[in-house]
Amino acid sequence: MKLIAGFDAGQTHTTCRLAVAGDGGRLGAVIAEGDGPGVCHLAAPDGPARFGDALRESLVRARAHLVDARQPAGTAALVAAAVGASGIEQGTAVQEQGLALAAAALGLAPEQLVVTGDERTALRGAFGGGPGIVVISGTGTIAVGRDAAGREHRCGGWGWLLDGAGSAMDIGRDGLALSLRMADGREPIGPLRAALWDALDLDPADQGAPQRLKALVVAEGFGPAGFARLAPVVDRLAAGGDAGAAEVMARNGEALAALAAGVARSLDLAAPEVCPMGGALTHLRQLQLPFERSLRRLLPGSRLVPAAGDACQGALVMAAGRFPPEAG
Repeated sequence: MKLIAGFDAGQTHTTCRLAVAGDGGRLGAVIAEGDGPGVCHLAAPDGPARFGDALRESLVRARAHLVDARQPAGTAALVAAAVGASGIEQGTAVQEQGLALAAAALGLAPEQLVVTGDERTALRGAFGGGPGIVVISGTGTIAVGRDAAGREHRCGGWGWLLDGAGSAMDIGRDGLALSLRMADGREPIGPLRAALWDALDLDPADQGAPQRLKALVVAEGFGPAGFARLAPVVDRLAAGGDAGAAEVMARNGEALAALAAGVARSLDLAAPEVCPMGGALTHLRQLQLPFERSLRRLLPGSRLVPAAGDACQGALVMAAGRFPPEAG
């Protein structure tokens, strides 16, 4: 038995899904899955080591399920793999580095591998090889699309310091910025300040709280995730009628629609199918509503659709293309 592996490597965990390499280079049945540790940007000091460990460990755990299923795990050869990983930019030295690291970790030749951004594997999972746009909003945000000829284009995703509009991080940060304008008298004080500061264990009655907030958000370990954790608070306030919170959610929802519109313009996609993905866009209703309204305005005739498959499935489809038909 020959195996194909698809990896979805995120910052919190990595999933490896194994499928049979069918006759003629086809993708066969999915037979196992396993999780391993997450990855970080390859430019980080421990980035390369974490990347290799994540691939190896998730593959080992997936193979363990082959044993549980009484499959011949020890004799099953891995013949192709694709990795969709956070922070891998298409056509960059980072992508080349990721390819070399994956080849070493998995014992494959570079020509048996695809290493790309996880937004690309999400796109392939959502639409197969067909046209469409995925808009992903989690801690960060990005949109990528594909036309019928196979051309791809991305918008957004240029890092949280430069380009996070529409993300949970920006929602949390925008909410905190509004709370400070309330604290120093630029805006009338509303319930948003108390709700957000309470979530950070700050007392709105404490005159030193604004200074403590300023120090907190630049402390090691807060970062994008610290801001993103506040997004559900802003969403809840917006649902309850808080005008300031509603404005924050509306602005970020419009930014997500603008990403989709930018992809559509670049690929000349008329009335495309759009697949919303990511924790923020999936769970924050007050983000979904302005996104949907703005999408109707910016892309008339576009249609929201669920994903046909996930990023792991997309990685398996891409990996199957690296398994030559004559190898079957």
